[in-house]
Order: sequence, then C-alpha cells, then structure tokens
Amino acid sequence: MSTLTVTSRGQVTFRKEVLQHLGIQPGEKIELDLLPDGRAELRASRPTGTIDGFLGLLAGKTNKVASIEEMNDAAAAGWAGDE
Repeated sequence: MSTLTVTSRGQVTFRKEVLQHLGIQPGEKIELDLLPDGRAELRASRPTGTIDGFLGLLAGKTNKVASIEEMNDAAAAGWAGDE
C-alpha cells in the first residue's frame, strides 16, 4: 500500500510505481470515482469514441468526391501496402 501526503493546496503526488501500475504516462488523465464509506476508485482515463463522433470527422476537408470503386481501390492498395 502506498501512503500519499496531501499538500496545503490539497494536492498529492503519485509515486512512479503507482503510475506505472495504472499505465499512466505524463500528460494523461486519471478518473476518480467516489464510493461509499469514504473510499475512492482510481484508474487511467481512456478516451472512448463513438461511431457518431467518427462520422463526419473529415467533412468539409476536401471538395473531391470519390466513387465506391475509387474507395475500394484505395482501401485495397492500403491493405497491400501500396500507398
């Protein structure tokens, strides 16, 4: 068990081994859920995307319109490593 000290500003610093255990790198975020009886659950915050967030991501970025055949050719070339 790790013991952390709270600063006068209400901040704590997690030890390197704790961050490594959680898989957290510098600049990443942590989620904290408050549980009953004064307990908390801490975990690495992982972005969750939805298909709705993905659809339209590139909308308006180009004026080119590709046919289904062109899209299929591009996908096949990408899978084959011919980019």
